[in-house]
Amino acid sequence: MLDNNNDNEDKKVEVVNETSNLEQKNTEASSAEDDAILKAVEEVENSVAEKAEDSEESVVKEEKDYTILSLEELVKELQDTLSNNPVNKIKNEVESIKTAFNAKFGALLADKKKAFLDEGGNSIDFQFSSPVKGEYNSLLSEYKKQRDAHYNALEKQMNANLAKREEVIEGLKNLIENADSKTMYNEFRALQDTWRSIGPVSKNRYNDTWKTYHHHVERFYDLLHLSNDFRDLDFKNNLEEKLKIVAKAEELANSNDVNTAFKELQELHKIWKEDIGPVAKEVREEVWQKFSAATKKIHDKRHEYFRDMKSKYQEIINQKLLVIERLDAYDTSGNKTHKDWQNSINDIEKLRQEYFNAGKLPYAKSEEVWQKFKAATKKFNSSKNQFYKEEKKEQQDNLKKKLALIEVAESLKDSEDWAVATDTLKKIQSDWKKIGHVPRKFSDDIWNKFKTACNTYFDRFHKHKNSVSEEQQEVVNAKKEFLESLKEDKEHTKESVLDAIQAWKDLGALPRNVRHLEGKFNKQIDKLLESLSLDKKEVAMLKFTNVVDGFMANNDFRKLDSEQLFVRKKIDEVVREMQQLENNLGFFSNAKDDNPLVINVKNRIEEFKEDLAIWKEKLNYIKKLDY
Repeated sequence: MLDNNNDNEDKKVEVVNETSNLEQKNTEASSAEDDAILKAVEEVENSVAEKAEDSEESVVKEEKDYTILSLEELVKELQDTLSNNPVNKIKNEVESIKTAFNAKFGALLADKKKAFLDEGGNSIDFQFSSPVKGEYNSLLSEYKKQRDAHYNALEKQMNANLAKREEVIEGLKNLIENADSKTMYNEFRALQDTWRSIGPVSKNRYNDTWKTYHHHVERFYDLLHLSNDFRDLDFKNNLEEKLKIVAKAEELANSNDVNTAFKELQELHKIWKEDIGPVAKEVREEVWQKFSAATKKIHDKRHEYFRDMKSKYQEIINQKLLVIERLDAYDTSGNKTHKDWQNSINDIEKLRQEYFNAGKLPYAKSEEVWQKFKAATKKFNSSKNQFYKEEKKEQQDNLKKKLALIEVAESLKDSEDWAVATDTLKKIQSDWKKIGHVPRKFSDDIWNKFKTACNTYFDRFHKHKNSVSEEQQEVVNAKKEFLESLKEDKEHTKESVLDAIQAWKDLGALPRNVRHLEGKFNKQIDKLLESLSLDKKEVAMLKFTNVVDGFMANNDFRKLDSEQLFVRKKIDEVVREMQQLENNLGFFSNAKDDNPLVINVKNRIEEFKEDLAIWKEKLNYIKKLDY
């Protein structure tokens, strides 16, 4: 049964301080250590309150330099950011993209307006629209709609959750004032379950609301005489759970990963507050002090960690500032060509990597340095963009020149004035190579047009040049018959071979497209000469003069030059081989003349001398030709 005296007394109890400190409303800190513990606990509790609300947690992507992206790339980046992230997490990224886009579009707008005015336009009449700007505006508008809708829904939900929590608190008050020993414990459990199921409230109401709720939970246990069995069992279970949390906190206090430890500590405080009820009064202060002490230890280690990080941050800042100095001092005044700028772009990219590799900084530390870095890279990019702007103008001029050559080539592709057309097309092909680059989007198209026109003409030209007249065909047929008869005739002398060579010449010159018959004839003559009882030199010279005379008859001066070059090369090779063998003889100065090695070397020298005589005679022969 409930104690009516206590019940009546409890009805008179006023909530003196619903926002009193967690588990410590009856205790005042009286020492510096207590103050330190209170401060540490308060910091953790505030961080738990921050997390209770769906707050904006945008991560600064320092490595993302939006200033180097084109307008189209910035729109794509904005689209990807909106599509792949919660709308409440991307504020900083969207702002960075907006800043970069507005700067680039403003510069484009200024250029367009200047061009408009330069052409005699009136400033008041200037208008400019761009599809990329329209797409950007649509995405930005969608972002604002989603963001407003998110925060309106969030505020509405948190207000509803607050109302539900206040209803639970009122339910607790009513339960205490109108307790029925038969049903109150189950009703109390139901209220606890309801409280735990309610979603987040705004961070500025979270702690006050919870403290009010917890105050009445303690009143329920302390001011009313519940069934001892129920109460003691509840106290025992709560104590066991809180001791587990204390043990976990003490374990975290020994962890070297202070950031993870602090995050887990926040979760432990949330569980302590939200999921576990009070413990017996006699151990309440003791267990809380253990948890507070572990909390302070983690808190102190975290602060020590951040103190160390501050000194490291300064080192990182110093390294980044050195890179910025080098970026700012980078000289592009000597860059005159695309290759020069590509080399500079590679240099700047290496410096950018040095900047990022120096380490990451928190937003508060990085923003000022980051702005300096962006200013230094912007200085380089401005010079680079100016160069390519002028390069673009030059490419447009080159495009006009190449289009004019295409007109010439297409006007001559069907010409039959072979001499004039051939010379003209060869010249414009040479001119084409001397003209510089054109805009990439036109490059392939104009080259294909030019190449097609030239190929059309030269295909026709070569077909005309290689065509065989009736008279030429008679020469071809006669030489084919003569070649076959030469193969069938088995008896030959030197004179008959020479007569065959002369007869072949007398038949006339072969058209260009059947010159391969000359090669077949020369092979047959070589075969016949080798079958005769002639000395080596005579056979070699007969073969050589036959081939060279054939080149001369066909006015094939290119092959004559090539043949003379080949003969001179062979002479040099033979001379080198002879010199090497003569040097080798020096190693046998003490050897007898009948030494097999000496005899072999001397024999080879003699062979080379014979070869040299033949090659020199060939050279003399070809030099005497008048061509």
